[in-house]
Amino acid sequence: MKLKRYFWITILTITALLFAILPARTQQYTSSNTLFQTSTISALAVGIFDGNTNFKQLRKHGNFGLGTVNALDGEMVGLDGKFYQIKADGVASVIPDSMTSPFATVTFFQPETLINLEGRMNYKQLQQSLDRRLPTKNYPYAIRIQGNFPYVKFRIPPKQTPPYRSLAEALKGQSIFELRNINGTLVGFRTPEYMQGVNVNGYHFHFIAANHTTGGHILDGQFQNAKIEIDPLLNVEINLPKTAEFVQADLEDGKPAEVNRFEPK
Repeated sequence: MKLKRYFWITILTITALLFAILPARTQQYTSSNTLFQTSTISALAVGIFDGNTNFKQLRKHGNFGLGTVNALDGEMVGLDGKFYQIKADGVASVIPDSMTSPFATVTFFQPETLINLEGRMNYKQLQQSLDRRLPTKNYPYAIRIQGNFPYVKFRIPPKQTPPYRSLAEALKGQSIFELRNINGTLVGFRTPEYMQGVNVNGYHFHFIAANHTTGGHILDGQFQNAKIEIDPLLNVEINLPKTAEFVQADLEDGKPAEVNRFEPK
């Protein structure tokens, strides 16, 4: 009996030590190499601008990503474990854990490929250059681009009020910013065409300045001597909103959400 008692004490001691040594693993819900998102881009496109996933929950699924916050109140950038909201005035601030998001895509960023960009190219040329270097277009990729950018052009939507309009209508009031010779980071993803309606087809980048004071959804830019890191994502997890608006929405038209083309003429 005494031997059995000592055995159980030993097991309990080892278990306690393991939890003390590995606290971070208990807080991480999603494995690496996984794209996690809340809601879908097609839901955002039809005007579902309120979700019920908060940033405390989102942080357990990734330390890197992009999206927006409830009421489409600006753009969201996640970098190095911190999430930033950039409002229509161009000012960025750290997002509190309690704030919620209607659409966000995140991952635990672990790059496998490093590219040192040579020469200057515009945004379209940058995407074409990346396409040529990817081993396959059938996986999603998380992509981080760091450097001094000769020029960046980005947009930020204004906060919406119910009843919500479509994303295309809401973006007619977006703010457009153009900056030159600025240090910063592009946080983004490339998703395959077969994920149409779930996420943005092709490339989707948000910019944040090196001092974390401004940024937004990239529309155009010039890129030179930048460091590009690429993380292939082999798994996809989606948390759908538990809201009446999502339940009642018509999301079956099959039209892609062209979020990269919504720019005033």
